[in-house]
Amino acid sequence: MRYWLMKSEPGDVSIDDLAKLPGQTVAWYGVRNYQARNFMRDQMSVGDGVLFYHSNCTVPGIAGIARVSSTAYPDAKQFERNSKYFDPKATHETPRWFNVDVQLVKKVGLISLAELRKHPELERMRILQRGNRLSITPLDPAEWKFITGKLAQD
Repeated sequence: MRYWLMKSEPGDVSIDDLAKLPGQTVAWYGVRNYQARNFMRDQMSVGDGVLFYHSNCTVPGIAGIARVSSTAYPDAKQFERNSKYFDPKATHETPRWFNVDVQLVKKVGLISLAELRKHPELERMRILQRGNRLSITPLDPAEWKFITGKLAQD
């Protein structure tokens, strides 16, 4: 089992939006970074833990706990000409972009980026490193345990 932090802009899909979706599940679409794509395509497995992170908002932070609920499959938006995620180089035979489905486990009180920075146990977390802009990053099992066991319970 692996653990991930996955960023979503609340204006696109928030934790509250996820809670209202059928099966409380969303396709994690629109990833257009090769490293993040490779995490989904090559490393994520059904059941992996996810920290659902609100980004590009007034107070960014972890808003919920989720799990990967599907294996990777081609992101349909890459084929939609009117989508901002359209990729003219992608074909159905050789898709370039993939997504997985993510299902809500529970909503938590927002754990802000500032709060995460306060804990030495998390100092190596990728989201806390300068210049990190990836929308999906792996978590160390100890980081997952600390956040879900201590911070998400407060």
